[in-house]
Amino acid sequence: MSQKTSVIVFDLGNVLLPFDYEEVIRKFEHVERGLGKTFADYYKSNYEVHRKFERGEYTTEEFTEIMLDVLHHKIDKDKFYEIYSKIFTVNERLVATLPVLKKKYQLVLMSNTNAIHEKYGWKDYGFLRHFDRLVLSHEVGAVKPEPEIYKTVEAYTRVNPQEHFYVDDIFEYIQAARQLGWNAVQFVDNEKLFDEFRNRGIVFEEHRQD
Repeated sequence: MSQKTSVIVFDLGNVLLPFDYEEVIRKFEHVERGLGKTFADYYKSNYEVHRKFERGEYTTEEFTEIMLDVLHHKIDKDKFYEIYSKIFTVNERLVATLPVLKKKYQLVLMSNTNAIHEKYGWKDYGFLRHFDRLVLSHEVGAVKPEPEIYKTVEAYTRVNPQEHFYVDDIFEYIQAARQLGWNAVQFVDNEKLFDEFRNRGIVFEEHRQD
């Protein structure tokens, strides 16, 4: 018997919106040779700076100043916002299921993201209107896999943990959800996710059901 699902929670990056940080590095290299490597090396060895920004511990201004220092002020802040944020494409096939899912389930977006990516990268995508709530790390002060961000979702949905079905590309975040009692699967590709939907009796197609 299928487990009851009342809420479907989606991750954003590399699920609904594939992204490519290599594009950022390439564009910095076009500004000045070696600048992309400088950025990449700093990013990898100081990842907690990025994490703190996602957690809302840095303001946009503070994070921007750190990054412009790393880039030796070869670009201004507006150019940085553009290069840093224009990394997303849309998983159109998955996005097309949202209006169908919306008819029966609460839809929540839960993302480790930051204020720059939100404002300059993805906030204007039309598919976001299908979500009942956006739970964003920089707004709630917690990042996955910290329990607080999952609890923020539960505080909004007001249903049992077991009724949440969660999709994320990072297994660590899936494990954290399962530890809280959520039903969760790692996103690999659309077809595998659609099979998971079918196995749970989740209706995601308008005209055809297997």
